[in-house]
Amino acid sequence: MKKFHIAAILLGAGLLILLIWQIGLDALWRDLCLLGWGLVVFVLLEGIVDIFHTVGWRYCLSPPYRSLSFFRLFGIRLAGSSINYVTPTADIGGEVIKGTLLSLNHLGPEAATGVIIGKLAYTLSQLIFVVLGSTLIFWKINLPVAGSAVMFGGSALLGAGIAGFLIAQKHGKLGVVVRWLVAHKIGGEILKKAGDQITQVDQALQLFYQEHPMDLPLAMLWHMLGMVFSIMKTWYFLLLVTDGSFFSAAGIWLLGTWFNLLTFAVPMGLGVQEGSRVLAFKILGFNVALGLTYGIALRLDQIFWAAAGLLIYVALLAEKRERGLLV
Repeated sequence: MKKFHIAAILLGAGLLILLIWQIGLDALWRDLCLLGWGLVVFVLLEGIVDIFHTVGWRYCLSPPYRSLSFFRLFGIRLAGSSINYVTPTADIGGEVIKGTLLSLNHLGPEAATGVIIGKLAYTLSQLIFVVLGSTLIFWKINLPVAGSAVMFGGSALLGAGIAGFLIAQKHGKLGVVVRWLVAHKIGGEILKKAGDQITQVDQALQLFYQEHPMDLPLAMLWHMLGMVFSIMKTWYFLLLVTDGSFFSAAGIWLLGTWFNLLTFAVPMGLGVQEGSRVLAFKILGFNVALGLTYGIALRLDQIFWAAAGLLIYVALLAEKRERGLLV
């Protein structure tokens, strides 16, 4: 797996260098200069997007954590996202960090359920939003038939996986394989302890869905509002550098997000993010240099908020050490 991640990073870096070489540094620099101080605003607007997603995540939390202040939840979410960005863990490492940071306030399986349900709510809302948005918008775009088939076929497979994950959560079946192994005396004491823990998580998941049946749809609604604002942010970028409509911004964002969904295992999306945005801009009739500029603006955006998240993570770890000393 480590070799795969290294190879993915090298291939991504090579793709990015190739894109810059083909499009030209002069064209890229010219478009970046057109952004001016608007680039700063573009980066800061992501903070508003994260506010929507934090509100959505709150609906995925059980009462011990739902009462945490908004700013603490915002910080925990940002810290987890930063770990996902800087480590090649296919979005797993950051989720573990979120659960760990939640546990600073209250120990229990609810910390894990908040992360598991939160991940499901975000991914499911992303997929539904992209599929519905694509259905409404892409019929007006000259998207290749093969590209459309791959896009919707991949989305269908991803959707089936997410649906299975949801069913397993609601019926407390995430640990069914581990419990089967323990029942057949496979794995020893270590697996038995893991089985006990995941059984507690399964029970907490079932309880959440029984007591809060509308919270998953509400979480998804807030995530989708955040995605609408992300499209507006893309529109703002277009208005800074060219004449672009909200329709065009929506097409760019939807195509880019679809690529993100299917390439989540590529560390930092290096090269893939920039290449997919170049393709999206080309499909929608824009200059390819503008697509690369947008991809790099997104990269700067991610680096800024990842740095902020890492600082918050360090601060929360310092708080944990202080509590440890007090105890």
